[in-house]
Amino acid sequence: MKRALREASGMRNVLFICSRNRLRSPTAEQVFAAWPGVETSSAGLDHDAENPVTPELLAWADLIFVMERAHRTRLSAKFKPHLHDKRVVCLEIPDNFEYMAPALVRILRRKVPPHLPSLQEGGNPAA
Repeated sequence: MKRALREASGMRNVLFICSRNRLRSPTAEQVFAAWPGVETSSAGLDHDAENPVTPELLAWADLIFVMERAHRTRLSAKFKPHLHDKRVVCLEIPDNFEYMAPALVRILRRKVPPHLPSLQEGGNPAA
C-alpha cells in the first residue's frame, strides 16, 4: 500500500550501492538527497560496509543504482529473491574517487538524472 501511494505521488526511493559504502554510494546519496520526488539511501555489499545491503533495504528501494558490473553480479547472487521486481542500473563508476570528489559528483550528475523522476519545475537541483 505504501509503495502504491509513493508511486501515485511520483515519490521514489532510490538506493545507491558500492562495495564498502564509504565513498561512491554515500556521495551519490548526498548529491541526490534534495532531488524532488526522491528519497535516497546508500549501502555496501562487503561484509565490513558502513551500511550493509539488507533485504529490508532492498524492499524499501524502488530503484537501485550500482557503481560497477561486479556489484550487480554480487547483488544478484546474494539477494536474487529480493530483486524480482527491482530495476538495477549500473553506473560503471570505478573505485578511484574520494567522498564528494568533484569529478565523481560531475559523473553522477551526468549519469543518474535520466533514470530519476522528471522535475515538475523544469530545473535540475543536482546541477
